[in-house]
Amino acid sequence: MYALESILCALPADFQTPIAIAQHRHKKSNDRLPDFYRRSCKLDVVDAEDKQWIKPRTVYFAPPDYHLLVAKGEFNLSVDDLVRYSRPSIDVLFESAADAYGSQLIGVVLTGANDDGAEGAKRIKSRGGLVVVQDPETAEAPVMPRAVIATGAVDQILRLEEIAPFLVERCRLAMLA
Repeated sequence: MYALESILCALPADFQTPIAIAQHRHKKSNDRLPDFYRRSCKLDVVDAEDKQWIKPRTVYFAPPDYHLLVAKGEFNLSVDDLVRYSRPSIDVLFESAADAYGSQLIGVVLTGANDDGAEGAKRIKSRGGLVVVQDPETAEAPVMPRAVIATGAVDQILRLEEIAPFLVERCRLAMLA
């Protein structure tokens, strides 16, 4: 949680780009991740809902035991089978977002203990999007970043403290284009 918190807390209140997060959570989890992050984040933080419109300045978490899918302008939730032993799955989120947003998408892979996200990163790259990976040397669990790097579908490998400034600058430039 430290990696994600350090990035979300570093984003300014006027960060316009919506953020969707698939964090592996136990299906019977009563955790309220949005409540935890809302205390220190300058953006709105919520659990995504089915058919919810995507708004700027908002961080959306996949709810426990649901895959989070992105369609153009809205989220969909699914209870389809586990992917890489996970629901929510990063691959499911990345693949659907890549199909919906193509070259406008930035996928970020942080610390993690399995290879979820590797297939999704390849889809993002194939659709013209950008893939950013936390430097495995700075990751608490380096398996996930290393798995994505091994695909060759990575544009940037950044230390944890470099990710938020990179996102701010990249998204600012995209809005000016």
